[in-house]
Amino acid sequence: MESFFSQRKINKKHLSFFILITGLCITLFFALTQTSRSFHSFTKDLFQSELSENTLSMHYVLAHPENFGLEDTEVKLPVFSPDNKMKQQELLSDILEFLYSLNPKLLNSKDAYTYELLLTYFENEYSAVNYFYYAEPLSPSSGMQTQLPILLAEYTFRSKKDIDDYLKLIEQSADFFAGLLRFEQEKSKAGLFMSDASVKKVIKECDTIMDIVLLKNGTHFLQTTFTERLLKLKEQGLLSEKEMEYYESQNDRLLTTIMSPAYDALGDGLYLLSGTGKNLGGLANFEHGKDYYLYLLKKDVGCYLSINEIKAMLCEDLDRNLDELSAITKENPNLLALASSGQFEETLPFMDEDQMLAYLQKRMSRDFPPLTSEVSYTLKEISKSLAPYSSPAFYLTAPLDDFSSNVIYLNPNRDYNRLELFTTLAHEGYPGHLYQCVFNNNKNASKNPIRSLLSYNGYTEGYALYVELLSYDYAAELALNAGETEAAQYYQLLKTDRKIQLCLYSLMDVSIHYDGADYSKIESFLFAMGVKKPNVCHSIYEYIAEEPANYLKYYLGYLEILSLKEKASEEWGGSYTDYNFHQFYLDAGPSDFQTLKNHLH
Repeated sequence: MESFFSQRKINKKHLSFFILITGLCITLFFALTQTSRSFHSFTKDLFQSELSENTLSMHYVLAHPENFGLEDTEVKLPVFSPDNKMKQQELLSDILEFLYSLNPKLLNSKDAYTYELLLTYFENEYSAVNYFYYAEPLSPSSGMQTQLPILLAEYTFRSKKDIDDYLKLIEQSADFFAGLLRFEQEKSKAGLFMSDASVKKVIKECDTIMDIVLLKNGTHFLQTTFTERLLKLKEQGLLSEKEMEYYESQNDRLLTTIMSPAYDALGDGLYLLSGTGKNLGGLANFEHGKDYYLYLLKKDVGCYLSINEIKAMLCEDLDRNLDELSAITKENPNLLALASSGQFEETLPFMDEDQMLAYLQKRMSRDFPPLTSEVSYTLKEISKSLAPYSSPAFYLTAPLDDFSSNVIYLNPNRDYNRLELFTTLAHEGYPGHLYQCVFNNNKNASKNPIRSLLSYNGYTEGYALYVELLSYDYAAELALNAGETEAAQYYQLLKTDRKIQLCLYSLMDVSIHYDGADYSKIESFLFAMGVKKPNVCHSIYEYIAEEPANYLKYYLGYLEILSLKEKASEEWGGSYTDYNFHQFYLDAGPSDFQTLKNHLH
């Protein structure tokens, strides 16, 4: 058979052009392939190296690390040493050098999106290398002295290896806390140590978390939760009675001889640093505090707006909500009096948490895309001994490769009324954290796992607040359907009041940490807003001063979502629906808001 070329007289110019184009296509193909391979190899290495250095993180991110090339890794808790700062700077420099060497136009759309996130994320991290000691790992409200025991108490046992790894982590707790103390000593030398009021709280936590009496009695939560997890393995036939007794004795020994003394040493070391923290206010009082605060807004909130833009957004929202509150009370002047009588407490037609979650799943289906796999959840009460150090409720994030079983924790110290419980379950469960986490993990098969290591609290917490506030509308809708008009108004009143409160806290956060507002200014501000008790004002001020940008993760994140939603409505025109917007937001996965806006089309 004659070839294509032998059948025809070929114009040499056309043939030359054909060869040129073919060569360019082949060159482009190899460039695309090489860039893609390099990018995937880089992100895989980064993912593995990051998790292999922190077994605790690896266990919470992956149920089966062996499927990600992380089998037989050494059990490690990261320990601070003085050369950490230099190592971090070198690592970030290497990461950025590699990212700058790539042409993202040669990546497919999903990889290009991941590249954009990585570049933005690590450029922000690099911008803060000189503010290394501005971080506070021992914050009274969210420091590792309270977080480590919670993470250990919820460390899932899927096999005997998990038990062995867990015990090795407890064995390393002394080095871990000794490293944190060294970090605090370096902070003190740099003039960045926490205030005396804060350090007293942390010392008290160190003195009480590892309660000696409870340990001796075998009733400490790190003993009782350990036994509960062992029993599950025993019931599955993965553990014998003798093995269970051995593990329990090892746990008791390590808790009493290593972890408890580690807390004592940490508390003693912090006591010696008392008085070296001169800053009683926010980050603005430090030399580079404002710059570090801007870094936190990008890192923790994912917000790249200027401070003036943030203030304007918050102030406009506050005015809008105050007008809304005034309109509601003007329409029904007796509403607050009726509410104080408890008339609306039992209006919602639910007897327990399961009924609430079942309804939320059903109601959300109109406006949110469905999950593509079956999942289950368990409601658990936080251990009473752990309750004082825990939030009112939390969802324990499922591993990205095993999201079939989920846990929502409720704090027994919080006396929820029916509406509070309903909105809390919306925040933590459906359509909140649980739903969002499972939805994102469902999509992870087509996403790079490196994204699971990038923290976007504004994306997740802003969304959880967004759906929490939406659940007030669900409650009002139920009340209206039942003919309870005043109850529906009351629920809208509470929703507006919640927004006002969080907006005020967010404004105070900016005032304290960027503008340098002291306690007297915040107290005057709170007095003007109707908060008249000095002890309440002082507690609010102290918390915000200790937790920079925390409220903004929630409320500024929420406002960024509303802004994104408004932009989507404008750009999509007639094709806009809430369902389509939620689909876009969830499909994108955890991101900063700047990147989300860039891809809103």
